[in-house]
Order: sequence, then C-alpha cells, then structure tokens
Amino acid sequence: MAEGEEFIVDKILDKRSRNGKIEYFLSWKGFGPDENTWEPRENLDCPDLIKAFEDSKKKIDKAKKSAPKSTDEASKKKHPAEDGRPRGFERGLQPERIIGATDSSGELMFLIKWKGSDEADLVPARQANMKCPQVVIQFYEERLSWHTTSQDEDE
Repeated sequence: MAEGEEFIVDKILDKRSRNGKIEYFLSWKGFGPDENTWEPRENLDCPDLIKAFEDSKKKIDKAKKSAPKSTDEASKKKHPAEDGRPRGFERGLQPERIIGATDSSGELMFLIKWKGSDEADLVPARQANMKCPQVVIQFYEERLSWHTTSQDEDE
C-alpha cells in the first residue's frame, strides 16, 4: 500500500469481544469480501458507522427477546402442519411401510405410507426407530445387497 493511501470502512458486519477488547468485522471500500478484517474498536475512526451498527443490533436483540420462546419440538406439536392438520404419528394411523428416506433437512427423515391413507408423511428417523422398529428394519432389509465373491460362485 502506498504511503498516504487510506483504508475507508464501508460497513460493519459483526462484533466480538477478544481478550476483553471489542472488535468489529469490517468490509472496506474498494475491497472484496476476502479482504474483510477484524479490527479493535480503538483503531477505528467511524463513530457514525459504529453507532448505526450498535443501534441495529439493539433492535434485533430486542425483537428476539420479545418473540415467543418455543423449542422446535414444542412448535411442531402445537403446529404440526401449516394447514393445522396433524402429521406423522400424530395422525394416529399405523405405519404401513417406509417408501423413502432423506437427510436434506440435516436430519434423517423417513417418508412413511400409512395404513388406510393415501397421504404419506416425512417423519424423523429417531421417532420411527422408537415407534415402529419393525417397519424400519423391513425398509433396510429390502435395500440390503449381498456381495458374493467369485469363489462363492464357483463352489
């Protein structure tokens, strides 16, 4: 960097406390995201940006505190589906078979076909493992493939 050239803070992105000192994560005017840096508060000369960041952070924190507290599990029980109808085991139906599995939500889920219903539901695998272990075993058994060696085939 040439002498006299100055870094100008474009935006404050985050805040942390390191060794008892406040640091801000900054993006710099004329530089890409790879150039963002953590800087101690005392090194900064942008009181307006700091105030704006702190004010918006307070609003966000206040909104979080006023939001009703509920765990994911509790909210699923109270609101099992967007349309208010029960889903999964809450429907009170017997699982007929597992027709698929996915972990796209970050958790293993089984798509379960219910006896007496054309509608299948995604159910957490941990629930299915406890409530219908035989159906889970059947699902895996149907998908097992035994590999035989050429020796076995010759005998």
